Amino acid sequence: MENQMGSKLFNVLNYTVLTIIGLVTLLPFIYVVIISFTDPTEYLTKSLVLIPEKWSLSAYEYIFSTNAFVHAMGISGILAVFGTLLSLIVTSALAYVLSRKRLKGKKFFLVAILMTMLFNPGMIPNYLLVDSLGLMDSIWALILPALTSAWYVFLMKNFYQEIPDELEEAAKMDGCSDIGVFFRIMLPISVSALAAFGLFYAVAYWNTYFSGVLYINSDSLRPLQVLLQMLLISATQMADPSVAAMLESERTVPPQVIKMAAVVISSLPIVMVYPFLQKYFVKGMMVGSVKG
Repeated sequence: MENQMGSKLFNVLNYTVLTIIGLVTLLPFIYVVIISFTDPTEYLTKSLVLIPEKWSLSAYEYIFSTNAFVHAMGISGILAVFGTLLSLIVTSALAYVLSRKRLKGKKFFLVAILMTMLFNPGMIPNYLLVDSLGLMDSIWALILPALTSAWYVFLMKNFYQEIPDELEEAAKMDGCSDIGVFFRIMLPISVSALAAFGLFYAVAYWNTYFSGVLYINSDSLRPLQVLLQMLLISATQMADPSVAAMLESERTVPPQVIKMAAVVISSLPIVMVYPFLQKYFVKGMMVGSVKG
């Protein structure tokens, strides 16, 4: 009886503490959403708005009426979709090749990939490499440097090694080449891993910021996070004409409300995608993590 009472008391305290932590974590996001839908007049007249008396879509209407924000969302969308597809193909193909015992120089390639995990060349060598390849001020400068991850390659390699060799041999007896085995056999059975890693790649591409600051000079190629950072730096004026035009709305919509709406819009796509991939998430992250 004492053990049962102690267990119940522990569960109550545990749930209470976790609920409080969850609310503390969630409240800032709720506040951002509320402010983004608050009427501009009410926001200007009140020092703190928790539940607005009048709701408004003026901030969202203004944001989508400006070409700069919409175009930046398009660039980030291209990065998230196209970049993720390329990253998954490269990561899974490299992992499959490294998992084959007949690969010559396998140890050399494994050590070379491992070195990229242990030693980071740094910002300046990366910048010089992108510049020497002629990728500056192009969308490829935002995709190719982040095309794959050594950690994901090793996880998928371990997963492919656990697949019986007889499955590959049976496919080859039916006339499949190595490429056919990869696309028709290996990729379909690794959907859970691809979904989990694809979510991570998509989030990374959607949140591309530092690469956009370093490698992009054109307004037409500026990703969403860079434009959002410019909005957050200044509430009244910016040296960049494209951003200054967006901030001229202070007369009708307060800059703080525009900022909150921009944060909501930039976070919404990833939040909407996650529930569809959640069922693959835990299983995918455990792929290849047991055997080495």
